Amino acid sequence: MTALPRSAPSAQATDAGGVVAFLDAVEGVSGIEPHSIMLLRRGRVIAEGWWSPYHPGGVQQIYSLSKSFTATAAGFAWAEGLLDLDAPVVSYFPELDADITDPRSRSILVRHVASMSAGHTSEQWDRALAADREEPVRGFLLEPPDGTPGVTFAYSQSTTYALGAIIQRQSGQSLIEYLRPRLFEPLGIGEAFWFRHPAAGRDLGFAGLHVTTDAIARLGQLYLQNGVWEGQRLLAPEWVAEATRAQVDNSNGSGSDADSDWAQGYGFQFWMSRHGYRGDGAFGQLCVVLPEQDVVLAMTTEAVAMHLILEAAWTHLLPAFDRAGSAEADAALKQRLTGLQLPFPDGEEVPDSEFTVARTAVERLRRVSLTAQKLTLQEDDGTVTTLPLLTGAWPPPTGHLSARAARTDPDTVRVDVQFVQSPHKLVITGDLRSGTFDAAWRAAPLGHVSKFSLFDLANPEPRKAP
Repeated sequence: MTALPRSAPSAQATDAGGVVAFLDAVEGVSGIEPHSIMLLRRGRVIAEGWWSPYHPGGVQQIYSLSKSFTATAAGFAWAEGLLDLDAPVVSYFPELDADITDPRSRSILVRHVASMSAGHTSEQWDRALAADREEPVRGFLLEPPDGTPGVTFAYSQSTTYALGAIIQRQSGQSLIEYLRPRLFEPLGIGEAFWFRHPAAGRDLGFAGLHVTTDAIARLGQLYLQNGVWEGQRLLAPEWVAEATRAQVDNSNGSGSDADSDWAQGYGFQFWMSRHGYRGDGAFGQLCVVLPEQDVVLAMTTEAVAMHLILEAAWTHLLPAFDRAGSAEADAALKQRLTGLQLPFPDGEEVPDSEFTVARTAVERLRRVSLTAQKLTLQEDDGTVTTLPLLTGAWPPPTGHLSARAARTDPDTVRVDVQFVQSPHKLVITGDLRSGTFDAAWRAAPLGHVSKFSLFDLANPEPRKAP
């Protein structure tokens, strides 16, 4: 893989002090834990950092930012004549023709599912699964829209799933297989995998893609360059233009106020923002493209207040572009991005101890054992996961898990288990008096994950989405 070119911020007319202020802002907000950042200007990386135990080569679940990759697959399929934006969705599923009789459902076009304007007024995925878990497209189309297709916006996973299902049916490949020679290989994107629907056997499309932060940055840069990469046209300029403009008014259906970054219009699986446009995913997985500034911001985080990341970007980053920088500011930014670690509370070295479950968000976790150098997690079927512990640092991931532990007061041991192929952290609190532990997600993963084993949660590639 050819590395993206690097540059000092000042060489790209950027004041590194504004980037430092942005980092200070997002790290200083309760409910935001940054995991990685890559900031590109004029096609060059001017700032990058990973908070240990996250690292540059690690792939991570990007939740709904997956949708922008699905839209890119749709762009290729459209250019190859596999996809007609003005064709009814049901026309791609002739076996469903006799079941889908309501004219409102039959009027849903491909462009409607691409733009979240299928006409339903609320998230519909659970209802689609309830109607037909084996074929969610049928479940989606069985429920007639209660609004107007092409006009009524509702953010709904069913629409992106239907779009991805059409591409996979028409191409005869999974989304990953279809994108590999068209997007991943030309852009130099390596490891990637996608959760699949367990019954239909399709890549989900709306979520579940695992890629690196570098891959997110490259996708944004491809769109910023109007579909051209290293002199080669990959995406049609017409597709880039349509995908990144408002296809539907979402100022009411987004549930946000008119000035929100979630109420500026929705394209083909891209959000319009107050500045530029973006793909985003739950807990703050971001690909922000700012054409006027020639900038791409790629971030992965664990954020319960994603809007505050964008607010910080508009407040601190935007003014930094086309503002004189300096070598001193560049050096301060480089220092700021050196030695990053996820936060962890101060405490003493943990005593040898063992805890049985009192309450846990991972139902199969039954016993926790600790020494100063080792954490052992035992599940109800006898499965044992052992992780190294280091004093004052996060160890390199073991099986996509990393852990830290400390005695935070005379009676309490805290253990943080970081699932580094996701944004998520399991916080285990051991009571030395009772010998029991509580385990809770800092921000619970989406989906029905409580009954998965720790192995499945930590190594998501072999498993299918719930």
